[in-house]
Amino acid sequence: MTAMISERSLVTLATDQVSAELEGEFVILDVNAGIYYSLENVGARIWSLLHEPRRLQDIRDRLLEEFDVDSHRCERDVRVFLQGLAEKGLLRVIDAAAG
Repeated sequence: MTAMISERSLVTLATDQVSAELEGEFVILDVNAGIYYSLENVGARIWSLLHEPRRLQDIRDRLLEEFDVDSHRCERDVRVFLQGLAEKGLLRVIDAAAG
């Protein structure tokens, strides 16, 4: 079961994946499942931020600086995106402390 990601969750890339940036897009291989994923635009930006452990709130704040988006929508969308990555095993939740 994947931990739920809260505002204070510390997250980073899982070790069982390999990724490369190609012209602003990230191509990711889940080495255990043999499945490729592709991330563009905001997803690629979030992926690039996850190369070091970060909290959801830090990712949200960085995106708010870089993109014209409502803060509540940004946080909700980032949480859903991160949760999806975690459920696919591409993201590691280091600290799932309740927000």
